[in-house]
Amino acid sequence: MMQAIHLVVLYIFIQSLVDFPLALYDYYNDTETLYNPFKKVVLGVGSLAFILYYGYRHTGHPLRLVFPVRRFNYLVIPLLFLFFMGAHPLLNRVNEWVEKVLPPPLWFWEMFGRIFDNDFGMAGAFLKVVIVAPVAEELIFRGVIMHGLMRNYKPAKAVFYSGLLFALFHLNPWQFPATFVLGLILGWLMIRTRNILLCMAGHAINNLLVLLSVTYLGQVEPFPAGNLGKGAILLISLALVLLSVALMAAVTARRHGGVPAGRPDNPNGRGDSPAGN
Repeated sequence: MMQAIHLVVLYIFIQSLVDFPLALYDYYNDTETLYNPFKKVVLGVGSLAFILYYGYRHTGHPLRLVFPVRRFNYLVIPLLFLFFMGAHPLLNRVNEWVEKVLPPPLWFWEMFGRIFDNDFGMAGAFLKVVIVAPVAEELIFRGVIMHGLMRNYKPAKAVFYSGLLFALFHLNPWQFPATFVLGLILGWLMIRTRNILLCMAGHAINNLLVLLSVTYLGQVEPFPAGNLGKGAILLISLALVLLSVALMAAVTARRHGGVPAGRPDNPNGRGDSPAGN
């Protein structure tokens, strides 16, 4: 766990080493150097490549074990849509409580809005939020880090720790509930399916719904609300979440004789996996 924390902190530090001085420069000179597309591409690709290389090298295991791609039931994909469409209204409610206790400053909303701003309109936002972010973050959190956690902890602890690190990685309390739930469901699916591509797809589905809600709807509703009150909407949302989780559990159930859940497919047993443990 400490080595997983070290990997996350190192990743944040590398990005902050460049972002913080640029933010100060922009603040005092009224410029936008921090958001320069060339800078973002170079820093994003460079820091990701270094962290993946650093983490993967320390696992001492082949790519197929650190970033597994095993067969899974494709019904999981529409069920993930169902899950997130039910989860978002519930998480919006949780976020309202968090904001009452700890009101977010104006700079946070400006920073959050910047995530979706770019020079290429909706296509650029889609590429950044729905493609690049899920691929990069899943390779780190459900790849290198989850690989180590699964080798050293029971499945429930591995899922919890990976979800917690994923939420803390985003560095703001107002996004914590949503990112923690996302980390939990993706970690659970990694335990059950051992497929990094499925985790990327689930992450992309979640981010797509967020992007659509921010860009078009203000809030994604899983059904026509009509005259339903907030209480009824939350109850239906909860039912969607519970139903989708139950169905995902059914379609991802391991056959008798498969690899034990929570253990990477390694004929050498648990072994040692320094990076991400």
